[in-house]
Amino acid sequence: MSRIIRFACLLLAMALARPIAAGDDGSSGVLVLGRISDDPRAHYDQLKPLLDYVVPRMAEVGIREGRILMAKDAQQMASYMRRGRVDWVTETSGTAMLLAQRAGAEPLLLTERDGTSHYHSIFFARRDRGLRRLEDLRGRRVAFQRSTSTSAYFVPAAELLGRAMPLEILLSPDDQPSPRAVGYLFARSELNIATWVHKGLVDVGVMSNLDWNNPRRVPAAFRRDFVIIGRTPPYPRAVELMRGDLDPRVARRLREVLLRASHDPAGREALARFFGTSRFIPIDAESARALERIGRGVAQVKADVE
Repeated sequence: MSRIIRFACLLLAMALARPIAAGDDGSSGVLVLGRISDDPRAHYDQLKPLLDYVVPRMAEVGIREGRILMAKDAQQMASYMRRGRVDWVTETSGTAMLLAQRAGAEPLLLTERDGTSHYHSIFFARRDRGLRRLEDLRGRRVAFQRSTSTSAYFVPAAELLGRAMPLEILLSPDDQPSPRAVGYLFARSELNIATWVHKGLVDVGVMSNLDWNNPRRVPAAFRRDFVIIGRTPPYPRAVELMRGDLDPRVARRLREVLLRASHDPAGREALARFFGTSRFIPIDAESARALERIGRGVAQVKADVE
C-alpha cells in the first residue's frame, strides 16, 4: 500500500511540474507569444503590452491567459513551436521562413513598423574601387551584419548564390577569397559595415535601404564616397507567425484582433511599444511570393554556405 501511495504522489508531482503550453489539450486557455532574443528583459517590456491587449479580446475562443517565452536562437524557437509551447511569434522575413521550414510555422500577417511594411537590400562600395555591378564582386570581400539578419545576410547572400557566385567565409579582412568566389565577414552592425567599406577593410557592404538612408548607420561623410552597385527585389519587413497546428478558431480570432488593433487607441499604444509597429496587414499575393522566394534563399544559404 505504501508503494502505491508513493507512486500516486510521484504521478501527481510530475503532473504539477509539467509546464502548461497552449495547445496541450485544447483547453488550457493560454496564448504563448514567443521571441528569439539576446536581451530578454528589454524584449519582454516590448512584448507584454500587446499580449495584454490581445488576451482579453480572445475570451470567446477560450483564451484566458497570456505568457511570453524567449528562445536564444531559431533552433530553440523551432523546438518550442514543434512541441506546442509557443503559439505566436514575431520575426523578420528570413527567420520567419526558417521557422516555417523547421517547425511548420505559418505566416499570419505582415508587420508594418514605423509606417514601412517592405524594404530591400542594397550593395554599396567606394567609388574609387571601380565596382559597378554585382558581377564585379568575384574575388572581392563583402561585409554582412550577422548570421541572423534578413536584410544584411540571408537575402543578399541568396542573391549572390542565385547568380552562381559561391561564398567563402574569411578569417579576417586580410584574408582573400578564391578568384571566382565572394569572401565574406560579419561586421555586427550597420555602422561597422559602412566604416569597413570606407576604410577599405572590405570592398562591399550590404544593408537595408532603411539603414542606408539613416545617417546614424551611414554617416554623410562616408556616404558621399559610396556608390550603390546592386539592389534586391523588395520583401516584407517583418511577419507574425503561428504554429501550424494552432486551433483554427484561435488563429482566426488572433488575426482579427491584430488587424483591428491599429484602429483602437489602446491598441495603437500597445503596437507602438511592440518594436515600433504601426499596424498589421494581410499577406497579399506579391508578398506571399516574396516570402516563398526568401524561403528558397534561406534554404540555399543554409545548404551551400553554412
